[in-house]
This record gives sequence, structure tokens and C-alpha cells, in this order.
Amino acid sequence: MQQDKNSTLIILDRDGVINEDSDDYIKSPEEWIPIAGSLEAIARLNAADYSVTIATNQSGIARGFLDLDDLDDIHEKMETLLEKEGGHIDDIAYCPHGPDIGCTCRKPAPAMLNRMLERFNAYPRKTVMIGDTKTDYDAAIAAGIDFALVRTGKGLRTIEQADLPGNVPIFDDLAAYVDHVLSN
Repeated sequence: MQQDKNSTLIILDRDGVINEDSDDYIKSPEEWIPIAGSLEAIARLNAADYSVTIATNQSGIARGFLDLDDLDDIHEKMETLLEKEGGHIDDIAYCPHGPDIGCTCRKPAPAMLNRMLERFNAYPRKTVMIGDTKTDYDAAIAAGIDFALVRTGKGLRTIEQADLPGNVPIFDDLAAYVDHVLSN
């Protein structure tokens, strides 16, 4: 999909932004539970002509907690529930590697975000990453795009423990972020 460079691309982390997160990993569609208001928020972005994508680390694959079929099933559930709200995801990028392999796709490396910028022909200055961790922030900065933190998922822990700059916008959840964006 080619995007007009005047349009905005929104890149979302998945776990903790769209769905409830778990330190035990999301391993099945049954464990994938949307955060209240997140699917509606994505549909609202779609209706306002934003391209919405996902960039997610999925080290549970490398750790043997789930396989690619499980991941596809999880994403199918997400997309089905999102369609019921009138929304869609334009692209999903994921890193299946563990943190110690040294790959170039795992956040905080910017490869997944750069892939989205290229695929959607988007300007970095018109692209925003929404995440709940310092890793998401670091990936956004490395890709040269804006970042907003949500308090859901690991967001509160990130606020307490991470050394984020004071100018990072913080929102209660994805719905609050979308309320802010669509009201300006």
C-alpha cells in the first residue's frame, strides 16, 4: 500500500497497547484479550484515514512457547474482532527472535519501523510509534519518528523505572491517545 507522504502512519506495539500483556507471553488466541477501547480506537484512526500498523517483538516463538501458526491464529482473532468494530490493521511486522540472538529486527533496533516507513512511503516526521516500554521508545528514536507512551501493559513500570525524557507524551491508553490526536 502506498501512502501519500502528507498522511500519518501510526505504528503500534501489540502486547500492552492493543491487548492485555502477560509476563508469561501471549501464546494462544484465548490469551489474546483486547484492552477496553483499543479496537474502537484503531477503527477511529482508520476512519480518519490514518494507516495503522503493528511492530511487535514475539520472542515467545524463539523460546518455544508458541509457533508461527499460533501467532497467525492470534492475529486472525485480533483482525476478526477489529473488523467487527469497523477497523483494520494495514500491516503487521514481528520479530520471532530471542533477545540474545543479536538480530536486526528486534526492537529496540529500528528495522521493523523502517520497513513500515518504506512500505507506506511515509515521512518519519509524520509517523508515530505508540508503545508501553523503553524498548519501543528506543526503536522509535532510532527510526527518527515520534513516540507516545501508554500507561497500559508495561507502561506504568516504564514510567517508574525507565529514564525517558520529560517531553515524552504519556496517555492512559490507546483510546486516550486517539482522542487527543483526533481532537487536534
